[in-house]
Amino acid sequence: MTAKKPAGARAALIATLASAMVVACILWNLSVPTRIGMAILTQQYMAFQLGLALTLAYLLYGWGGQEKTRTGWIDAGIALLAFGTLMYCAYDFVWLLREQPYRPWQITFVGAVVTLTVMEGIRRRAGWMLFSIVGVFLVYALFADLVPGRLIGKALSVERLVGYVGFDPNAVFSTPLAVGTIIVLLFVFFGQLLFAAGGGSFFTDLAMAATGRSRGGSAKISVVGSALFGSISGSAVSNVVTTGVVTIPLMNRSGYTKRDAGAIEAVASTGGQLTPPIMGAAAFLMAEFLDIPYLQVAGAALLPALLYYLSVFAQVDLIAGRDDIQNTDHDALTTRQVLAEGWHFALPFGLLLAALFWWRMDPEESALLASVAIVAVGMLRGYRGERLTLKRLGEVFVETGTSMVNLILVVAAAGFVIGILNITGLGFALTLVLVDAVGSNVALLLGISAIICIVLGMGMPTSGVYVLLAALVAPSLVEAGIDQIAAHLFILYFGMLSMITPPVALAAYAAATITRDDPLATGVAAMRVGWASFLIPFLFVATPALLGNGSWGQIAFALVLSGIGILAVTAGIVGFWGRRLGPALRTVMTLAGLVAMPLGFWDTGPIIHSAAAALAALLALWLTLQGRSTKPTGRVEP
Repeated sequence: MTAKKPAGARAALIATLASAMVVACILWNLSVPTRIGMAILTQQYMAFQLGLALTLAYLLYGWGGQEKTRTGWIDAGIALLAFGTLMYCAYDFVWLLREQPYRPWQITFVGAVVTLTVMEGIRRRAGWMLFSIVGVFLVYALFADLVPGRLIGKALSVERLVGYVGFDPNAVFSTPLAVGTIIVLLFVFFGQLLFAAGGGSFFTDLAMAATGRSRGGSAKISVVGSALFGSISGSAVSNVVTTGVVTIPLMNRSGYTKRDAGAIEAVASTGGQLTPPIMGAAAFLMAEFLDIPYLQVAGAALLPALLYYLSVFAQVDLIAGRDDIQNTDHDALTTRQVLAEGWHFALPFGLLLAALFWWRMDPEESALLASVAIVAVGMLRGYRGERLTLKRLGEVFVETGTSMVNLILVVAAAGFVIGILNITGLGFALTLVLVDAVGSNVALLLGISAIICIVLGMGMPTSGVYVLLAALVAPSLVEAGIDQIAAHLFILYFGMLSMITPPVALAAYAAATITRDDPLATGVAAMRVGWASFLIPFLFVATPALLGNGSWGQIAFALVLSGIGILAVTAGIVGFWGRRLGPALRTVMTLAGLVAMPLGFWDTGPIIHSAAAALAALLALWLTLQGRSTKPTGRVEP
């Protein structure tokens, strides 16, 4: 009995702290402090939330980053130190801010505790990659005056550095942490409520009903289900493990190889982070960074996301045609049956979309309204045995708080980087060096930036990837004359593509654990399945119409050319369109598709793009007619 009491007390403490994060966010967004006459700065609220997140991090996770069943004395002491320091910071922030120019010891103490505990927290939870990146910036800040060339900067003492990055409103308590604790937390809460009410099962069943009976239906279930699930999920990896346990075995049974099944799930799940309305919460961060309405960001991301999923959907269909893969599950529910049981999920989603796009409410207000709607309909009506109860609602509060720990630590660390870029002048220097290195060659600048984004994005969550790259890479693209929304979407795409790009392709590796296949080979296969995702960012930078900038005619023309080009290249890669394609036809289809796409970096005009698109379309029509009398047998490697 004595052994169980600490565990019970520890569990109760964790549940209380995690729930407090969600309750505080709700109260803040309802302006409760203001309504009861309390003047609280946003930074005080952020300090409170950061204190809760750090405390939970050290209570929950051990030295190696694994979740532990008990908390040792050292971690308990660190958790208590972090909690007490941040609670003091939240309580006395106004005085600390007023005294900041005089550098009192209290600011140095707060800054040191915040810097050290956040750094150790991200090492445990985000891994060595992000820890090393932020660490390099911290070391640079200490020795910036000794760096040769244009990257020379203003050196800082240790006291000045920790006092700045660990306290200043332009560093740790800046935009990333504000968006994470005010907006993203509510959308995570919304997603957790949805799944607790049976929404995850509803999405999977709807995808199965809509596509499961078509050719290659099992893979199409993965594509559609992952797109639906991923658009509100904050993590490509969690998307893989949540939907993949259902879709990957389905693909295996119907005839897809283990490698292709894992690759399809990884690519489909990664695309969910690039799909409106939520985009892994990156859309809200982008809107804050660019100081533009969220609606503008979501609108710009829509057509590229459609092209992304067009390419994946076409590839799984053509693989099924090439290898004669048919649907093996004939007992799935019909679309009518799924909607009859789960129609009520349309109400909170309808409210969310109406609030965001019709009533133009703030994202946090929209998420709160949709969450209330889910609680109402989820308690009144279940879905196939899943119903939201009071007990389950309490568990959602805890799950939301604990799931936010990683994100809050990552955005806090990203605030360190932003602060260092500002105080040392490194942000301007990096932009100048990168732009000067490539001259006026925008394509080369984009290529170098893409590689940097993939490398820096390895192993990081969506929001963390975006915040880091928005500070380091996006300014150089904007300085080179690229539209700011295009530049920020470009870095988001390539940051997320690190999820399917070896050597640290986390989404592909997560899928490989389900398929029990070689992780590296699954990552390589995912790059093949997701080939178009590496080209789409170049497309929308070169063709602003794909981001909605232009007349309806220009947008439609660019979308048609891009769509035909992607389908043609996909046919060339898979080696099938109506019938199997030999090397010559594969080459012609691939080249025609590439030329059809409006990549404006080369001196080609609409006539050349249109001619190539027409050639690809006519060739596809001819192959379709020929294929009606030819049935493929067996499997060939692409």
